[in-house]
Amino acid sequence: MWGLNLIDRYILREWLKIFCLVLGATLGLLLMQALYDDFRDLIEDGASGADIIFYFLISMPMSFSVVLPLALLVSLLFSLGQLHRNNEIIAMRAAGIGLVRITRSLWVCAVLLCGVTWWLTATVIPWSIENSRTLRDRLKYEKDGRTSSIDQVGAVKSVAFDNQRERRMWFMNRYSPYTGRGYGISVTELDPLRKEKTRILAREGWRDAERGFWVFKDGQEIWFDVETGETMRIVPFREKQVPHFRENPGLMRVFDRKPHDLSFIELRTILDYFELDANPKLPLYATRYYGLWVDTLGPLIILALAVPFAVSGVRVNPAVGVSKSLGLFVLYFLLVKASYALGGRDVIPPFYAALLPNAAMLSVGLWFFSRTR
Repeated sequence: MWGLNLIDRYILREWLKIFCLVLGATLGLLLMQALYDDFRDLIEDGASGADIIFYFLISMPMSFSVVLPLALLVSLLFSLGQLHRNNEIIAMRAAGIGLVRITRSLWVCAVLLCGVTWWLTATVIPWSIENSRTLRDRLKYEKDGRTSSIDQVGAVKSVAFDNQRERRMWFMNRYSPYTGRGYGISVTELDPLRKEKTRILAREGWRDAERGFWVFKDGQEIWFDVETGETMRIVPFREKQVPHFRENPGLMRVFDRKPHDLSFIELRTILDYFELDANPKLPLYATRYYGLWVDTLGPLIILALAVPFAVSGVRVNPAVGVSKSLGLFVLYFLLVKASYALGGRDVIPPFYAALLPNAAMLSVGLWFFSRTR
């Protein structure tokens, strides 16, 4: 049965000490930056002391996606570089112990960190993003409510949504997330050839939370001849319930946000809803979604690139190996940016756009690792 021997425990202990120190220091710096960026805004929005403490507690997990790779890279370069400078790794290898055998405890930890990264991405970070956003929105709505009419609180102007799956096009002059109501609404139903069949115009409307469908107030419903486009009938209404209109206002507004501002769960909701549609914005969100999947390979990529350069031969200055390793990471981030841009424009499929930089750098790292002497 495989177990940790003296060398495994020693390597693991030396790395963990530095990893914990770097992780704590980096989180502290990010907390200070968050305080600098958000504290004044929270005070201006009327946040209480409890709100401020709660906001920073729930927002900190968002930083882990950045902190973990950075802490892993720095700790590996420092700890392994220190062992190399002290000739400890050289002594181990002179005793006939291979580099894989020396670093196997680190590889196990890298695999575990891949699992931790996935858990954070799929559960903790989405919770953090959505709850911190909800808190900021609530504070903003309460602030606006003290100076504006209730229908103007948090209002979003010009909300448009093309529900291609159910062949409906929505437009609202204004939507208030605070009241859950839209104002100046136009909903057009289309036939399979996307010719207009009916149109509902209403002064306001809302989605009934209990029954899950839309209710419109003070408007009219118009029927059209799909062949000629001429108006066939107009029926005014005081209030109209439409049971088959079940669109979620949150989904309608999600395209107002950038892909990097959305959680993994929100991105997945978009892809599940639009997977059969030819929405021109979809590749941006799909690339980001698949990118979060493959980013879980990050710890393995970092280890594969850090080890070969941190334990360079005795005739090579350790700083040279560290510089080469950092240079490869700069190349990696440039490759990520370029690949994501191509995926967002649908030049290459989003899945491959997300996979390409990670697979390429993992292959490069394993190649360097195999050639380390």
